[in-house]
Amino acid sequence: MPQAVVIGVGNEYRSDDGIGPWVARDIEKLRLPGVLVTICDGEPTGLLDAWAGADLAVVVDAVLCEPCTPGRVWRTTVDALRGVTTATSSHALGIPDALPLGQVLGRVPRELVVIAVEAACLDLGVGLSEPVAAARPHVVQAVLAELSRVRIPTGVRSFDLR
Repeated sequence: MPQAVVIGVGNEYRSDDGIGPWVARDIEKLRLPGVLVTICDGEPTGLLDAWAGADLAVVVDAVLCEPCTPGRVWRTTVDALRGVTTATSSHALGIPDALPLGQVLGRVPRELVVIAVEAACLDLGVGLSEPVAAARPHVVQAVLAELSRVRIPTGVRSFDLR
């Protein structure tokens, strides 16, 4: 059982919605012991399978906000996302829907953190917008900070996207 799971939520064929999968691959390259990294389309049962039993689940997802500051990165919780009417996941169903289902089924992590990235564009197309692409290293650092906070050694001071 991994200590932590990093879940990149999104669809790379919908522009900025691909930020989660991009960051998941960046974290996977580090091969951190005790950390499972996966990509999910945001469908609730996929999330339950990925995070069940983990001490910490860090979910990276694009969000739509009104007003929007594309590329802005924020750490939040599912409860806080539910209470913010100006920010929503880029998926019809997603993290806020999966958590109550997981609680009923006993398939939740001990702690769940969401790293949300404000999207500029969710239209069909491959590639991140300029502000979201520029935020990518900051998102990776935010994930690494969460892992370090629960004493998972990352050994990474900065992250090079090359």
